Amino acid sequence: MTPAREPYPSDVSDEEWSLVVPYLILMRENAEQWHHALRALFNGLRYVIRYGMRFTAMAGGLPAIL
Repeated sequence: MTPAREPYPSDVSDEEWSLVVPYLILMRENAEQWHHALRALFNGLRYVIRYGMRFTAMAGGLPAIL
């Protein structure tokens, strides 16, 4: 289990997450994304979009999948 981290301003709210998660769980069961919590991946994606950086330059606590 990953230790809790301080939230980032780009993290998805519970309300936003409830709208997005039904579409994310449509992935194949053997999809690479299942190695990480879906919400952590989505927060990582929002972080990259918000701050305009590469996944490999992300802050600690978010999954680096590349």
